[in-house]
Amino acid sequence: MIGRIRSNSMERAIQAIIQQPVVCVGADDSIESVQQTLDKNRLHCVPVLDAQGGCFGVISAQDLVHFHVLNKNAKAERAWEACSHKVIEVASGASVREVAELMMAHHIHHVLIMEAGDILGIVSSVDIIRHCFDCMNL
Repeated sequence: MIGRIRSNSMERAIQAIIQQPVVCVGADDSIESVQQTLDKNRLHCVPVLDAQGGCFGVISAQDLVHFHVLNKNAKAERAWEACSHKVIEVASGASVREVAELMMAHHIHHVLIMEAGDILGIVSSVDIIRHCFDCMNL
């Protein structure tokens, strides 16, 4: 056996492993600009904010693959047109286990961590795997 994950490690608050600071894009940003933001920051997902600063959606690398398969114009199309509008979010007090279960149930790889309408961070499935690996008894 390589190692076992400490049982209490999955009960830690998700806030302990969130990605900060959060890089966001505007709803009216071009897809070309979104791609540059993802590349520059080495990210796979960014929240899309509306004009008031609220979370309008999330755009991921997978959304961009779909966008390009449809052969759309990255300079003309806007983030709001390509983003996922059904945003899955959790409070900072949620456990790592709860977030992992939510990701599995919804077949997603990123979850926004929110408090009082503000985005505190993002957690990816890779972050959870990394957390589990770090908590292994080797």
